[in-house]
Amino acid sequence: MLETTFSPFPELQTERLILRRLLRSDAPAILRLRGNEVVMKYIDRDRALTTEDAFVFIDRIQASLDTDTGITWAMAFKSAPDELIGTIGFWRMIREHHRAELGYMLDPAEWRKGIMKEAINEVVAKGFSLLQLHSVEARIDPNNTGSALVLQSTGFVKEAHLKEAFYYNGVFKDTVIYSKLNS
Repeated sequence: MLETTFSPFPELQTERLILRRLLRSDAPAILRLRGNEVVMKYIDRDRALTTEDAFVFIDRIQASLDTDTGITWAMAFKSAPDELIGTIGFWRMIREHHRAELGYMLDPAEWRKGIMKEAINEVVAKGFSLLQLHSVEARIDPNNTGSALVLQSTGFVKEAHLKEAFYYNGVFKDTVIYSKLNS
């Protein structure tokens, strides 16, 4: 079975980005992202409406770190490391299968600049090397073509389209699974 530990927190860097620990001081940026209809359009979770909602999200991320069940990085430019522009991480670890689910979000002002591709490549590489993952999956809304394109551009392959796979807000929703193997 996969053994993980996220202590000390593994800060990562790419050409343009610093991927650092999410802090309670990031709450205004989290509220801005998770409260944004465009950002949350394909994320089947309730939108953040208050700073308290942002704190709940941050506390949930911290709890997953404390229990070594998931890890999420705050994304920021190296030139402005305190200004969160997005998040990325492994929020669901399937230890017995050495598999994790990747989740991410990015400020729309930064879309189509290669930022998410840069972050995905770094996080997945570290998942394979540091965490010894065998595979990483990403589950997306079938209508989220932007996410599908960034996953494909980073080597993910579409594995399945699950019809009415989960129930959210009174509706059964489809999901598409993309995966990448540690080869």
